[in-house]
Amino acid sequence: MSQHFLLSRSAKTLSLAQVFRMSDAEAEAMFRRVRWPGTDGKPVCPHCGGVDAYDCRRPNGAPRFRCRACAKDFSVTSGTLFASHKLPLRVYLAAIAIFANEVKGKSALAMSRDLGTSYKAAFVLLHKLREAMAEEMKGRVVGGDGKVCEIDGGYFGGYVKPANLKENRRDRRLAVNQSGKRQCVVIVREREGGSVPAVFRSEGHALAFIKSRIAKGSIVNADEGKAWDALHGQFEMKRINHEEAYSFDGACTNAAEEYFSRLRRAEIGHHHHVAGVYLLRYAQEASWREDHRRMSNCEQVARLAGLMTKKKTSADFVGYWQRHLAA
Repeated sequence: MSQHFLLSRSAKTLSLAQVFRMSDAEAEAMFRRVRWPGTDGKPVCPHCGGVDAYDCRRPNGAPRFRCRACAKDFSVTSGTLFASHKLPLRVYLAAIAIFANEVKGKSALAMSRDLGTSYKAAFVLLHKLREAMAEEMKGRVVGGDGKVCEIDGGYFGGYVKPANLKENRRDRRLAVNQSGKRQCVVIVREREGGSVPAVFRSEGHALAFIKSRIAKGSIVNADEGKAWDALHGQFEMKRINHEEAYSFDGACTNAAEEYFSRLRRAEIGHHHHVAGVYLLRYAQEASWREDHRRMSNCEQVARLAGLMTKKKTSADFVGYWQRHLAA
């Protein structure tokens, strides 16, 4: 029997001990190489793009540079998701490593204990990491001529607790007895390729999204759900009836089910509850983790750090707390 990837030596190329043994200068040098790979860590002004900058940090102060071209100050985190940070760079590097090492997810409460920060600070940091992950999925189209894609939907949220006494219990499958908060996560996944999740009221509302995210010529595998019948006119479809088999005659949705397995275990085992407004972010995190599950933890940390330094300042999560999507 072959060894699971997470048990192999190639999966474990970075440890927290290595991160915490880093000096502040080493952590800064790593962030500089990630932020400015084209100049091997030499600072590039985010205001004018100039490469002629000098160190102007105050004694015992945070790293800061001044551009000779435009005379503006900036740091290695200016204009990124790390902007206006309060903790040392080594702590943020440790946070990314802790987050990457958790294959199902990481709760904000556990992260706050690991880093010695408040729950709110950990909550914002983790959502910034999820925001960086989502950058890889923007505009992604999967499949192509002869390639196989799988689609499926899973319902999350809206749990209604059953009444204590049997005579007071209601059939929770009926819409009248539901809370109205249940949402459907729809996943589009290419076999041996990338995936794209989205959130809708039901599977039937996802048809336009699916058609825009699967390339023409793809072979689409789906279950017997009636919502997918409308896709037969645009794609070659293979359907699988899960009451009879999980895989038959080349048709299956096992890759999509693997994604939902990861997402549900993250919700049940780590987060316990996911607010509806954040469901897409957690769905995107599970998608990123599933797509990069064969990547070593050091590679995942470097990739995440790179995404965070390339992503502009968050519109939703700024400073200590989030600009909540209350509207």
